[in-house]
Amino acid sequence: MQRDPRAYLWDVREAALAIQSFTAGMDANAYLANEMAQAAVERKFEIIGEALSQLAKMDSTWTARIPELPHIVAFRNQLIHGYAKVKVDRVWNVLQNALPPLLATVIALMDEMGSA
Repeated sequence: MQRDPRAYLWDVREAALAIQSFTAGMDANAYLANEMAQAAVERKFEIIGEALSQLAKMDSTWTARIPELPHIVAFRNQLIHGYAKVKVDRVWNVLQNALPPLLATVIALMDEMGSA
């Protein structure tokens, strides 16, 4: 049975909100010093990348409207497969600069799709 596309967007939204919650009140130095926050954020970015990858396979009409989708999936792959080369400051930069517009896009798409 195929999963509802809205479920993937829900996963992305929830992971993005969790990242924002995990890092609320932190600056770059606090994040760099907090290994638990780093692990939690990286896990949620993995979920975001995987959910969008699965959604793209299922229905590319929705994911075509997500800017930088290939970069998001590549970032997920780097976190999982290139974990030894992950730069904490790069993750911080992504969560500060790329996550907010991604979250806004996903929420807008969810609004368009409506509820089940």
